Amino acid sequence: MTITAAQRYSRGAIFFHWTIALLVIVNIILGLFHESLLKGLGVMPVHFAIGMTVLILSIGRWIWRLAHPAPPLPLGMAGWEKVASKLTHWAFYLLIVLMPLSGWMMMSGGRHPRAVSWFGLFNFPILPVDKVLAGGAHEFHEIFGYAMAALVIVHIAAALRHHFILRDSVLMRMMPGSGR
Repeated sequence: MTITAAQRYSRGAIFFHWTIALLVIVNIILGLFHESLLKGLGVMPVHFAIGMTVLILSIGRWIWRLAHPAPPLPLGMAGWEKVASKLTHWAFYLLIVLMPLSGWMMMSGGRHPRAVSWFGLFNFPILPVDKVLAGGAHEFHEIFGYAMAALVIVHIAAALRHHFILRDSVLMRMMPGSGR
């Protein structure tokens, strides 16, 4: 399917989307399985570092989005689909910032406060949070981690539905190199 430049997301938006998507999926796997399948492998420092990378990239994505608006949705999309798309994207935008922030708060105010290391290269500072706030951040992080996993599954399923069942341009608008 060929699409015009006006129908596509910008290269920067595509970069941010796929980079953050890959990091979020890796972090969901590390977060869900660190105590079972990955026990003893010491994956949590990598989980923390990836989370902070997602936080930084997400801020960059928001800035990019302000200067580069999303292309309009295809005209044939139903109203409920447009609303679902907007709600899903806003939920992602919130979670990709709030999830790493809550993890950072957990690390900063837990039983043994410690700085979050970025792949051993440098540390993010300890945030001034108390144990109560850190505990709330832990609950948020866990509950919304599952919500993020569900949202990722729904998002992928919707993209595949658009591509293979509806055969519209929704997925191709975000695919690297398509339509150029």
